[in-house]
Amino acid sequence: MDGRFLAVVVGASLITSFTDWLFMGVLFHEKYLHAPEIWRQHPQLSGARRIFYSEVIGLITCAAFAYLCLTLDTLTLRSALTMAVLVWLAGMVVILAQMVMWMNLHPLIGVSHALGWLTRLVITALLAVWLMGPHVSLAPVPA
Repeated sequence: MDGRFLAVVVGASLITSFTDWLFMGVLFHEKYLHAPEIWRQHPQLSGARRIFYSEVIGLITCAAFAYLCLTLDTLTLRSALTMAVLVWLAGMVVILAQMVMWMNLHPLIGVSHALGWLTRLVITALLAVWLMGPHVSLAPVPA
């Protein structure tokens, strides 16, 4: 692995921090008040600190997904996007659907979070194809 992998992870994490804000902070924001008792109040962690930790989790997701695409050689546009949708369906959609089904969580919050996770995976897939795909030589540049 080289700097291109790091560029995919950092680039996807930066871009998706803004999409997270849109999907998980702005879209259907009033629906968070549907059941305020389910949102944990943590006296030791400020809102900014919890957002920071959430972004670290997102960075780990970008790194893991980019590594999955690299090791499974799914670095064409079609295969990377297919992988993004399959990971999203097998992981995030299932978990969020269960949360909406068993918790007092408004369904539109589940939809917005699911769309946010799909966006994160698709952006990571696009950057992985662009920066590490078969059209890019992964051989070291001679000095």
